[in-house]
Amino acid sequence: MKFKTVAIVAIAILFWLASLAIAPSTHALTQVKLKNLGYRDCPAELAEGMMTSGSTQRANCFLITGTAINSSGKYVVDADVFGRIYDAYGNTVMQNRSRVGTIPVIPPGESEFEIRISVAANQPTPLQLEKFKASGFSSRVRPYYYDDFAL
Repeated sequence: MKFKTVAIVAIAILFWLASLAIAPSTHALTQVKLKNLGYRDCPAELAEGMMTSGSTQRANCFLITGTAINSSGKYVVDADVFGRIYDAYGNTVMQNRSRVGTIPVIPPGESEFEIRISVAANQPTPLQLEKFKASGFSSRVRPYYYDDFAL
């Protein structure tokens, strides 16, 4: 009985080690630093008819802008951007949510990005952007429903 238990544990360990050897690298998140954060009003064609998510409340459209620093030496895709956004009075702009958006592709080195957000029209500016960070993958993990990017 003791031999069977040891054999089963040994086999389980071997399967676990084998799964580590063949596991796809997409499961490893790549951290991307963000700098030069700012925002600006959306162009008119993006802002037309803006409403806040899940309601009929009027909203203002802004583009969060900045520089992504990818020091991995590989392309990073599907990079989720997290951060806190506050209005002029320190009230949170995105209730119960810290994910701001996604950067589809970040090449190695430094690159500019922008993410569109909606802010309730009754929240005064200037906006305060805090604790922004991003992380993504070395290959796609989500399907795209628009033209593929050439990597």
